[in-house]
Amino acid sequence: MGVARDHLNALYAETSDPWGFAHSTYEQGKFAATRDALSRRRYASAFELGCGNGQLARHLVGMCDSYTGMDAVETALEAARETVPTARFVQGYYPCPLPEGDYDLLILSEILYFLDPDSLTRLAKEVAASWPRAEVLCVSWLGETENPLQGAQALELFKEALPSHVFERVEATDRYCIDRALPRRRA
Repeated sequence: MGVARDHLNALYAETSDPWGFAHSTYEQGKFAATRDALSRRRYASAFELGCGNGQLARHLVGMCDSYTGMDAVETALEAARETVPTARFVQGYYPCPLPEGDYDLLILSEILYFLDPDSLTRLAKEVAASWPRAEVLCVSWLGETENPLQGAQALELFKEALPSHVFERVEATDRYCIDRALPRRRA
């Protein structure tokens, strides 16, 4: 098991924006870099695991015909629904069934290090089985976390478990990196 649900709920106990996403210059810059890291200008359907309060969705929803976000914390989802009323937001604590859809974009922004190795492997297998043609965008925090896995370590485990995709580092700072994974071309 990764980070406990109680820990996630505690993060949002006093505010729907525990990391200051809405007003932080750093976070807004990272969201813009995430948008710029995408390989296309338009997607039919996007899914974001660990969408939090919807601040990243706010930057990406205009590029997608439909956008679905999932988070474990209802307080975060209420804020996300307010922030991006045109998107769909559902509650789920991974590992759990992921929302069905024909997603061509999967966003994993600062979520992988909240999972454990078994959950990362399961997620990679689900991506390969359900969305083998989807672009996968991973944003990873590079600083220390209080979680069992650190950002770079979780990313490497996920990459190893997803051989159906080719990963490319498209942005790197001293605080985070963005890796884009595209489906392998079949010979």
